[in-house]
Amino acid sequence: MINNNQFKTPGFQTGTTTLGLIYNTGVILASESRVSEGYYVASKTGKKVLMIDDHIGMTIAGSVADAQSMVDQARALAKLYFYDKGRKIPVKAAAKLISNILFGQRPLYLMTALLIGGVDDEGPHLYSLDAAGSLIPDKYTSTGSGSVIAYGVLEDSYKEDISEREAIELSIRAISAAKKRDVFSGNKISVAVIDRDGFRLLSDNEIESVERKLSGQ
Repeated sequence: MINNNQFKTPGFQTGTTTLGLIYNTGVILASESRVSEGYYVASKTGKKVLMIDDHIGMTIAGSVADAQSMVDQARALAKLYFYDKGRKIPVKAAAKLISNILFGQRPLYLMTALLIGGVDDEGPHLYSLDAAGSLIPDKYTSTGSGSVIAYGVLEDSYKEDISEREAIELSIRAISAAKKRDVFSGNKISVAVIDRDGFRLLSDNEIESVERKLSGQ
């Protein structure tokens, strides 16, 4: 994730690693926490996995300002939908509204790439959105400069009936792999679990416990 971007739009590459994957009853969203300005590490504690509503989360990559603007708008739209309809916004509707906003910025483009995931009455859903407003549903996906590394791990181990515990371990393993090889990805790992009970961020202790298990300690 970067403040002063040097990527091209709309086919840009962002300096971060985020991912999302659907497991048997929910969605996992994960990222690392490095925020960079070129090759300078501006922050080691960036928050890139954020709650939109208690059943929807979003990961952000790209320009900090543009990404934060999309988070704010998504949260506001979810509240407006609830006030108007008297029920929670479906995940696809939330993703489509943000897609329309991104598309409407053309030809300037907001320099951001987003993942939106959540659980509604139709089950778990995951969507990736680029700067031009493209909206792509998927079972698992990744964004950012470390995504090619994360994808290698996901492609090798993902299965559609994966359990919550397996999904958490897979997401941490994929982000950890990206941290080792991508200069723009690093520091702490953040993981959110979204299921019928809502949005929950794993604690540092929970993540460290999984990391120790994966390293054989």
